[in-house]
Amino acid sequence: MRLHRIVCGLFGLLLPSFTTEATPIDREALVRRHNPSAQKLDPLSPFSVGNGEFAFTADITGLQTFPAAYDSGIPLHTESQWGWHRFPNPNGYQLAAALVDHDVRGRAVPYASRQDGPAASWLRANPHRLDLARIGLVLKKADGSAAQPQDLSETKQTLDLWSGLLTSRFIIEGEPVTVRLACHPDRDLLAVEIDSKLVNLGRLGISIAFPGAKAEWKDNADWDHPDAHRTDAVIRGTHVNFTHTLDADHYTASATWSGGELKATTPHHYELTAAGHDHLEFTCAFSSEATAAALPDTAAVFKTSADHWKNFWQSGGAIDLSGSTDPRANELERRIVLSQYLTAIQCAGSMPPQETGLTCNSWFGKPHTEMHWWHAAQFALWGRIGLLEKSLPWYQKILPVAQALAKRQGYTGARWPKMVGPNGEESPSKVAAMLIWEQPHPIYYAELCYRAHPNAVTLARYRELVFQTAEFMASYAAWDEKEQRYVLGPALIPAQECYHADTTINPTYELAYWHWALNTAQQWRERLGMPREAQWDKIITHLSKPTVRDGIYTAIETAPYTLRNDHPSMLAALGVLPQTPLIDRETMSRTLDDVFGNWEWPTTWGWDYPMMAMTAARLGRPDKAIDALFMEAPKNIYLPNGHNYQDARLPLYLPGNGGLLSAVAMMAGGWDGAPTADAPGFPKNGKWQVRSEGLRPMP
Repeated sequence: MRLHRIVCGLFGLLLPSFTTEATPIDREALVRRHNPSAQKLDPLSPFSVGNGEFAFTADITGLQTFPAAYDSGIPLHTESQWGWHRFPNPNGYQLAAALVDHDVRGRAVPYASRQDGPAASWLRANPHRLDLARIGLVLKKADGSAAQPQDLSETKQTLDLWSGLLTSRFIIEGEPVTVRLACHPDRDLLAVEIDSKLVNLGRLGISIAFPGAKAEWKDNADWDHPDAHRTDAVIRGTHVNFTHTLDADHYTASATWSGGELKATTPHHYELTAAGHDHLEFTCAFSSEATAAALPDTAAVFKTSADHWKNFWQSGGAIDLSGSTDPRANELERRIVLSQYLTAIQCAGSMPPQETGLTCNSWFGKPHTEMHWWHAAQFALWGRIGLLEKSLPWYQKILPVAQALAKRQGYTGARWPKMVGPNGEESPSKVAAMLIWEQPHPIYYAELCYRAHPNAVTLARYRELVFQTAEFMASYAAWDEKEQRYVLGPALIPAQECYHADTTINPTYELAYWHWALNTAQQWRERLGMPREAQWDKIITHLSKPTVRDGIYTAIETAPYTLRNDHPSMLAALGVLPQTPLIDRETMSRTLDDVFGNWEWPTTWGWDYPMMAMTAARLGRPDKAIDALFMEAPKNIYLPNGHNYQDARLPLYLPGNGGLLSAVAMMAGGWDGAPTADAPGFPKNGKWQVRSEGLRPMP
């Protein structure tokens, strides 16, 4: 078995990792034993369906019938990668109004760090992601009044992960209702089936409503200003085409149904009723532009969805912990399965996702590029490199924007913006503009792609991303003549965002990442038959070493050295990253112990725990890796729907889910230089039986 693993690793094949006989995992049983279900309305655990480009979040009825009941938890929205809006800009605000010069070793460098003021406020809020529509049940009691959540009884809802089908059942005034919902895997299209005598009685139908835009946290749907936007509907029999216009932006929706009549009720609101039938079928597709594509019926969508999800679960990686006796094993397996589903529907689109994916808005719906690694690097480790590669053309699209940003600041190459709109527009931020740890990410993604497909096509596809990224990184590192070394900063804020930009230099994680990424870029040159870049080698050789005080790594080189709150990001220098000459294992092990013993856990974030687990695993401390994944902390909670809860402001946080998948993939599937034993990152205490297949080792 060990020889087999070594040979497979050499040829980039899938690496099975079994602790018992090599019997294939029953993947359907593995997945379906973690189908999430609900027996009552839970504002923090609505279920979503989606395809990476589009997602729809449903309440206990299977649609978006009672949105107000979820406002305090995870709201009920319909979002896409393409659905964006800008408010008018009559004052002509430009990013120049947010630029502030920071002293960088005697040179004035402009950063978009002015976050306050009308210009910065408009630029931060625009563009913002749209809530496309609210699709719910028209549900009436016998007296004609609208049903309320408390009127439902015997509610039961199950999301079948193997087929992508959400089935919801309930009883109202003695009459049962069944609602089935699925999302098309290749189109931004929903299919709904309803079975109930209440349809025949005219008391049950479907509503669809189009909101205006609002640039607020979580809630991006404006229902209070109907005159601020326009909905046009062309209804022909059992088909409708909608065009929704908001200022200079618009999108379309089209729907078809099995029978009945669609009518406008109030501006932007429509209701579908089908008296005379006990069964109602409805499909609705959304698009940035009008399309003549025919809508499939619900049966076709359900089958396409089932085929897609069966293929998803049967391909790529799997981890089965069912033979384990550690009491945490079943919960870890549940988190793994649900995180795979959630990141597939929320984080596998054509651009980097926002922290809250396609569920609701955080930071106006804009992606944070430093978080892209935490959402999507795991796809490569789970043998699903295509889901990562879907978003990489976005970096190629905005390359001119990144090059212009670097040039504005006096650097060469491409500096990737952090908080961005779909076209790479940088948002003013006193923190985002000063971060640098997102800069090496494209090199990491490209290397993951090359490891999956080590050929000339991959090298040609990503060479410009790799070289332009490395060029900026090299030009950013400053030569300190007195110390005879290269220095990072000022001005910068490290991944641990609680330090002053103008006095911070040489954060530990960023130093290690600079070293690894520049060396990897040199390997790309060699693979392409090019000579190593002499300046890059000079920086690699003379890059500052991380600071050690009292036998442990500090977060940064300058005072206050380490604040024990927010992200303990120095651990990522050996954990997220492989061993580099800059990092000493014994020092990092002591640093890990210090973090475990002295950190302020309520201030941490969901991806910190898998980050710690990766460090512990690489240090040969698998017990600590498991302890990290199950740290009792307010932001290490995984809800019944699988989402990583942070707080009321961020009720879901997908970097936690993606980080978990990266950590467990390396713990089960190994990493470069890992021990040859199966599942090298899991404890060998007899309590963990780890069966895995289809995983690829982490760099």
